Amino acid sequence: MTELLLGQVLSFAGDPFTLGPDAARHESHGAVVIKDGKIAATGPADAMRAAYPQARVTDYGRALISAGFIDAHAHFPQTAMIASWGKRLIDWLNSYTFPEESRFGEPAYAQEVARRYFDLTLAYGTTSTCSFCTIHPESVDAYFTAAALHGQRVWGGKTCMDRNAPDFLRDTAQTGYDQSKALLAKWHGAGRASYAITPRFSPTSTPDQLAAMGALWAENPDCLMQTHLSEQTDEVAWVKSLFPTARDYLDTYESFGLLGKGGLYGHAIYLEPREKDRLREVDASLIHCPTSNTFIGSGLFDMDGLKSAGHRIGLATDTGGGSSFSMLRTMAAAYEVAQLRGRALHPAELWWLATQGSARALHADHLIGNIAPGMEADLTILDLSSTPAIEQATRRAETLWQALFPTIMLGDDRAIRATWIAGKPVK
Repeated sequence: MTELLLGQVLSFAGDPFTLGPDAARHESHGAVVIKDGKIAATGPADAMRAAYPQARVTDYGRALISAGFIDAHAHFPQTAMIASWGKRLIDWLNSYTFPEESRFGEPAYAQEVARRYFDLTLAYGTTSTCSFCTIHPESVDAYFTAAALHGQRVWGGKTCMDRNAPDFLRDTAQTGYDQSKALLAKWHGAGRASYAITPRFSPTSTPDQLAAMGALWAENPDCLMQTHLSEQTDEVAWVKSLFPTARDYLDTYESFGLLGKGGLYGHAIYLEPREKDRLREVDASLIHCPTSNTFIGSGLFDMDGLKSAGHRIGLATDTGGGSSFSMLRTMAAAYEVAQLRGRALHPAELWWLATQGSARALHADHLIGNIAPGMEADLTILDLSSTPAIEQATRRAETLWQALFPTIMLGDDRAIRATWIAGKPVK
């Protein structure tokens, strides 16, 4: 069955950080045609109705049809411990993260949390995620299995740690390599699943394990590699003490083959000039996690400076260090962080980051993150008057951006009217 969705349609012809808001395309009375899980056409509603008279019509009225949100850095095993009180990064890991992650060797628990995680993210309009799992292969199986229930495009991988973690959460350089290799062979390219090689961060991996992960990436260069970089000042100091001969934090990855295009580096707040230059030279992806950076007191990401310098940047919740599953809330936090650095991000820039920007960071912008013929039909439908506070603001709007910005700043799951995955409504 060909599907015809009617509503306001928002898409992008380019990056609004370089082209300005005119990079966005807004059809106020538009339509999206879906066939075989992909977008077949988009344009004015009347023209699409005439071209596809047999299509099944879903009329969303004045709701906004957008590409689905893409969360480029998350920790699904931390779902149950989101919004835990009062810790910075290292204490957070020891007090909350490691005890919770220890439970994921039990398949039933891992499956329960994975299903709950996707229920929550779909309710907030997130259609794709890139997540760290735990050291347990069972957690990886649970994550990809739960995503496959709706046919979601996702990335994930076994988190590897062989030091500076509790004994019950350590693997070894060899078992980390062997288990990651087996999981990669099992899941990479299975349906819409992609494997991401996943050393947690330099402090929890020995040089031998970092070298093993670098070797695995060299053997599988079509995979992404995800880790953390320069999240907090005390973390950066810790890395310097653990790797006294390294030029900087990034060098602890670069020296072991863990720097390259396809590398995803979460947070990236306290970058030194050499690090910025090398990340840009290899076209690595930096993942901005604003709610996490404020919630656990990490710092203020330099969106304006890094985008102006040509870096590839995605947006993410970093749940559960981040304080919300919502990419709307994440956009709002990105706006607030940028304001503290003296730059008001335009709504077009925020929306691009949560859709096409994150898809580009994951090297999947040819598949997801935009509304255009041939793209996979992962869509979020938004009510731009979902609460009285938002409605009274949008009633005064004279432009799309004036109508959309209140939902970015004030919206929650009530704003998500529907979520479509691969051409089918799932919420």
